[in-house]
Amino acid sequence: MNPFPIILNIRDKKFLVIGGGKVATEKIKRLLSFTKNITILSPDLTSELNEIVDKEHLTYISQKYTPELISDYDIIIIAVNDIELQKEIYQDAKKSKKLCNTVDVVEYSDFIFPSIVKKGDLIVSFSTSGSSPAIAKYLRQIFERIIPDEIEDFLKEMKELREKIPKGKERQEILDKKAREFIEKYFNL
Repeated sequence: MNPFPIILNIRDKKFLVIGGGKVATEKIKRLLSFTKNITILSPDLTSELNEIVDKEHLTYISQKYTPELISDYDIIIIAVNDIELQKEIYQDAKKSKKLCNTVDVVEYSDFIFPSIVKKGDLIVSFSTSGSSPAIAKYLRQIFERIIPDEIEDFLKEMKELREKIPKGKERQEILDKKAREFIEKYFNL
């Protein structure tokens, strides 16, 4: 894998998560911070995932995987233990030109799930490209603590200013000054 960090607009993207166990549950919990356009495909679900499906009004297809099921989706998440099935689904996804992630199997993935800090519009992701997910997790935990919760309101204010002030040097200077002042206030720079 030759990873490139990117923020992808998933507003109209449909996700298919194949698997109904603990790993699928964790991936779905992370996705729910960004979208509810998620369908789960699995013969059965953990009780926790079943509760999430009900609470979040997600679509659940209670059956085994067949290739034609991926045609209506843009992004496929494979969270099954069967290595041969992982390979089959990935190959089907590639034939259908779908983005695909096979949990913990880089060779069957077009992208990875980084460790994420999300506070309002701020998204910070950490990845070691699979070398040490634990390091990415611990870095995320540090940044969750040091990034002030006030960032959410600040970013809303900045967004409103960007919409009100016409583009140009004056807007750039105003926004830069406000950003610098915010950072200096919370990080003693």
